[in-house]
Amino acid sequence: MKKLAFAILPILFFAACSSAPPKPAETKQEKAAPKPTETISGREAFQKMLPAGRGWFADAKPVRMESQSTSDSDGRDGKSAVWRVVFASPGRLKMEGFSWSGSASADLDRGISHGTEDTFSPSNSSTQPFDMNFLKIDSDEALATANKHGGEKLLKKDPKLPVQYLLDWDPRKNQLVWHVIYGTSRMSAGLVIDVDATKNDFIRDEK
Repeated sequence: MKKLAFAILPILFFAACSSAPPKPAETKQEKAAPKPTETISGREAFQKMLPAGRGWFADAKPVRMESQSTSDSDGRDGKSAVWRVVFASPGRLKMEGFSWSGSASADLDRGISHGTEDTFSPSNSSTQPFDMNFLKIDSDEALATANKHGGEKLLKKDPKLPVQYLLDWDPRKNQLVWHVIYGTSRMSAGLVIDVDATKNDFIRDEK
């Protein structure tokens, strides 16, 4: 009888363990819940994409960087959910764009994605690479300067007005420039303010 009792104990023990209530399964809604939109500043985006550019070609240098307004990011805080950097390889005479997205609504996949290669001409003044050491002023700082020169008035007038950012090199003045664009495009914007990306000085109103 003792042997029988000892033989039954393990069975009862495992039966008790197996009768423990199972963990609730993850619902479909929890699985499908999208990640919240992530917005970052221009310098943050540049630092994220620089390794990808250098991985493309070791001599890659930035030509320009621009933000893209989306339905979940209007750029009014100096940040964006989508950024694009174009790198050029002087040695290979090639250019390629790299994009970073933290948007839940844009067509781009989250993270860093590659564009397509294009030819690069060192003599083209509109695609002059710049030394990244000139980039000392971030997009939110450039916005604060631009707001002092007419931008704040526009933003108060139109609460839905998006702000976009374009960074490129001005070969005539040897100057890295933030173009703060109040509107959906540089051509149609009501105001575009140029800010020195090294000193944060107001340069001019393009309009």
